[in-house]
Amino acid sequence: MLDLPVQSILHQVDEQKAPISVKGQKATQSEEILTKKTIENIIVKHSMNTLSYKTISANKNTVQKEWVLVDAENQTVGRLATRVANILRGKTKPCFTPHVDCGDNVIIINAEKIVFTGKKMTDKIYQRYTGYPGGQRETTPAKVLASHPERVLEHAIRGMLPKNRLGDALYRNLYIYAGPEHPHQGQNPKAININDVR
Repeated sequence: MLDLPVQSILHQVDEQKAPISVKGQKATQSEEILTKKTIENIIVKHSMNTLSYKTISANKNTVQKEWVLVDAENQTVGRLATRVANILRGKTKPCFTPHVDCGDNVIIINAEKIVFTGKKMTDKIYQRYTGYPGGQRETTPAKVLASHPERVLEHAIRGMLPKNRLGDALYRNLYIYAGPEHPHQGQNPKAININDVR
């Protein structure tokens, strides 16, 4: 970039406070006049190890998966689902790689104690189809919570994961239980405050 030695450039800027000559020509006003700070930045940039620029992608052999425990009591369904989906996806880790299952295994307890804002508990509609003529079926979160409490969170979180084989693999890392007990004590899950996850 510069034909002049670095020391002479620094001396010229520091002592004369004049425009710097590049390739023997005096810099015009329209050209950018390099300051001492700019030159120092250039020196630092070119003296850095270029290997530090390398982007490291995780794979199934290098990714470190953990087990986390989330208490869903008094948590809003949508906000809880987005944060859990981010953990499953691995977006809370610096080694996040879009095409790799690099997220953690998530255990959710007290799924029966989740809440909806507004009147969604009774007014929100879940639709499904049996596949036969006239087979449209509708239900509400209140009815689902009464019979299968964990299905409300399963439906919300699954909809926030990729719709492909990766999404299927990520979904298998999710474990939801209606009550406060779970059978995964052997994995020593780490209890986290889901409100601190961004």
